[in-house]
Amino acid sequence: MGARTGAEYLQGLEAGTRELWLGGERVTDVVGHPQFSQAAHAMAHWFDLQHEQADRLLIADDETGEPINISHMIPRSKDDLIRRGEGLRIIAEQSIGIMGRTPDYMNVTFAGFAGNHSDWRGRGETNPEGAQNLIEWQKRLRRQDLSVTHTIVHPTVDLATDGNFAGNSVPLHKVGETRDSIIVRGARLLATLAPFADEQTVYPGKPLPAGSPSEYAVSFTVRMDAPGLVFLCRDSGARPDADPFDAPLSTRFDEQDAYCIFDDVEVPKENVWIDGQVDVYNSVMGFSAWWPNIMQQTTIRALTKLEFAYSLAARLAEIVNDRRDGTAEQLGEILGYVDMTRNAVELSVEKCRTWPDGGVFPDPRVLTSMRSLLAVWMPRVNEIIRTIGSHNLLAAASRGQLDDGRVRALLDEFLPGANGIDAEERAAVFRLAWDFVGSALGSRNELYERNYLSSARTNRINAHKLYSAEQRKIGDQLVANILEDARARSAARR
Repeated sequence: MGARTGAEYLQGLEAGTRELWLGGERVTDVVGHPQFSQAAHAMAHWFDLQHEQADRLLIADDETGEPINISHMIPRSKDDLIRRGEGLRIIAEQSIGIMGRTPDYMNVTFAGFAGNHSDWRGRGETNPEGAQNLIEWQKRLRRQDLSVTHTIVHPTVDLATDGNFAGNSVPLHKVGETRDSIIVRGARLLATLAPFADEQTVYPGKPLPAGSPSEYAVSFTVRMDAPGLVFLCRDSGARPDADPFDAPLSTRFDEQDAYCIFDDVEVPKENVWIDGQVDVYNSVMGFSAWWPNIMQQTTIRALTKLEFAYSLAARLAEIVNDRRDGTAEQLGEILGYVDMTRNAVELSVEKCRTWPDGGVFPDPRVLTSMRSLLAVWMPRVNEIIRTIGSHNLLAAASRGQLDDGRVRALLDEFLPGANGIDAEERAAVFRLAWDFVGSALGSRNELYERNYLSSARTNRINAHKLYSAEQRKIGDQLVANILEDARARSAARR
């Protein structure tokens, strides 16, 4: 079939019978539900966009020739990475980076898995069937142009005991099998995009705790409407009744998040990628091709969002003619984040490397630190916008007030911007800023960024463990040189 249109995507959502809960309501019509409809249509635009810009967003499937989204590309050269990066940038701009789980995220993820599938085969070929299943599913993903969500984190119930999986019924695990399927039970989070996905994938977030039984080592994909698969959505940040002028972001871009429960769900064996192979489960997400590959997509998304935030913050200052040094310093701080992020994207491609199975992915070392830095930078940017916006964020006129003749006259007199900026422009920018950093959607997005690809703390620890020996080669030599020099000079004085 190849690349779908927005209409075809929406038809797929309407055909599903997933068990999706919002508050106390089981939602039976995602496309028509007021809390989901606008985001569903924003997602549909994602699918239409690939046809509107086919020359930049579509490539030919290397086996069938069907048109597929560029995010499915398994790069084989630096030029491929550059071309894919340009396409990913176009996609990110559609939601200014707010929607972190548009389909390109999972498309790039599974292109990385398939592009270095030996990671999934395991040392000593312990999982050849699972790896082949994954390769075949990635072909189906790109040719059917599916929208996919994932859950990779085990729930937090009791930090004192969560590390002990033996006999623990909460973490997702295998409880049985039939001739054609495995049966799984337990819970996972966080299924971002759950209302708008076609399939639910499960793969490792981190290694299992020592001594965990093999039944907890499972990885697979399953249809969203599989019997026993239950999604409990967080409270919606969407504002379906608001005028888009008043809430330009939360009337479109609430991609949703859901707690995912597997109540004895049957998974066809052809869709199972890990079935008890603890060695594969514990290694496949470590120093593998997956994360430098996906980091191109995630860092481009972050760059797009940072560029938007910088211009938005600068516009807030211009509207009230804020030329204070403190404000200029804060704007320069955001600009530094923008430039450093752009530098990382470009350098990682320039220093790309070829992995054992022939895939060419960005340099992992260049992007490693970005995983921890962005988790700190994004909340800091929001803080700066709130500081520059100040009380004015809470005094922005609404569309209805601007449309009322009497109130509009008062707003034009008492609430314009500086240097000839009118009341409507002022209100539009300050309302956009509030929706970005202060609304329910804005608050969700800040929490999301703090934990995007894990927390800053976790990523700092992992970076040190992965690269400490390699990174210290030059520094260790410098330390040795200084110590040797000091000893020599000390000996000369004695």
